[in-house]
Amino acid sequence: MTILRLMPYHWVMTSAQGLPKVTDFAAKSSTRVAPAKGSRPADSQKKKLNFTKKALLALQPSGKRSYHSDTGVRGLTLTVFPSGVKTFCLYRKINGRPERISIGGFPDLSIEQARGRAEELNGAISRGANPASDQRLVRAEATLSELFQAYLEHHAKPYKRTWAEDQEMFRNHLNNWGPRKLSDISRMDVGTLHKNIGGKCGHYIANRVVRLLSTMFNKAIEWSWKGENPATKIKAFKEKKRRRFLQPTELPAFWKSLEAEPNQTIRDFILLSVFCGARRANTQEMRWEELDWQNATWTIPTEKAKSDEDIVVPLSPIALKILETRKDAATSEWVFPGHGKTGHLVEPKTTWRRILERARTIQKKNWLEANPRKSEADFAKEFPNAFDDLRVHDLRRTLGSWQAITGASLPVIGRSLGHRSLAATQVYAHLTVDPVRESVDRATDAMLAAGKLLGPGNNG
Repeated sequence: MTILRLMPYHWVMTSAQGLPKVTDFAAKSSTRVAPAKGSRPADSQKKKLNFTKKALLALQPSGKRSYHSDTGVRGLTLTVFPSGVKTFCLYRKINGRPERISIGGFPDLSIEQARGRAEELNGAISRGANPASDQRLVRAEATLSELFQAYLEHHAKPYKRTWAEDQEMFRNHLNNWGPRKLSDISRMDVGTLHKNIGGKCGHYIANRVVRLLSTMFNKAIEWSWKGENPATKIKAFKEKKRRRFLQPTELPAFWKSLEAEPNQTIRDFILLSVFCGARRANTQEMRWEELDWQNATWTIPTEKAKSDEDIVVPLSPIALKILETRKDAATSEWVFPGHGKTGHLVEPKTTWRRILERARTIQKKNWLEANPRKSEADFAKEFPNAFDDLRVHDLRRTLGSWQAITGASLPVIGRSLGHRSLAATQVYAHLTVDPVRESVDRATDAMLAAGKLLGPGNNG
């Protein structure tokens, strides 16, 4: 067990039962030593006082620090230093340990402001938070990776159902910046990054990376980091609503490419992404315990869904067949296990590119055979993108589009995709899973027929 001193009378013990792991970097940069025995003020050393401006201005420094606690707000304390400097803090025991949380200097900070901040901190403590731990999360010399871990553990995971998306976004687009010190990241750096990601990955992704960075720096400032947020005032790209989905002319080549894919886990993942229409992150994190074999449904729990309730996904016969085959050989809690820290599959970028390149080759071969007088240049004109612009998330949109093609109503499509708008939720409230299942089955059969494949549930 290591004992460190981070405040004049604040002890921090780091252990398996102590502070969160993400606070370890605060200790790494600490150059302070343990206080001499008896240097931590006892409650008897603090004098109770009704804080008024006149009373606080009248307090005079002595040869050592003196502490005065407010009678109006629990824990609010004024420290008077030998130099005459006076500062507000909140002194509370949290989880059995004395914690000192800096609030600000007097008289720059008024008594009313200090009391208001103390009340906020007391409220956070009553909800189980540890504001003192938050203050220690960010040091002037912290790196972006250290800030992200603090952000993830103390903000994203407790308050965001989509925290895994933040984790993936950081890994994909900000990991190279991980070792950089917060103070070394400039607005020009962020602007250049935004432009580069926009050109490579699209405007939508670029805007969200900057938004994530901005949120992280705002949390750092909230946790007493003294720098500025370099991700503010970055002009966002204009975004066009994406409407891409697998077209009837693309499905034969796409299915053929999937059939030739040697990685069975990723092949099955992509097939279920099409046939279930769930968000990519939800499909990647699918657990066996979420499946109801008797009712042929998959329940995405509220904490993993973007909606405020569980999402029940009807499983078509072909989706069930894929899952049953995987279950027979399963050795993990995850339907799609992976080799990384998460234990489950993450975005399969390399395999996805391989599948699309193979589909493009198959599509070109089929088209040239059907049009013997045409050339590869003609194919390029006819299909300028030829799978280049297809993303994994478009598979979700593919199911919804094919449901529309086969005559499903908008409420049924929205229900099957787990959309969460208030108006949509009110419309969906009276629907059972049956019409949604029928719509999904029809769309699945139509996609298989368009791809000239025969699967369970296909009547062609």
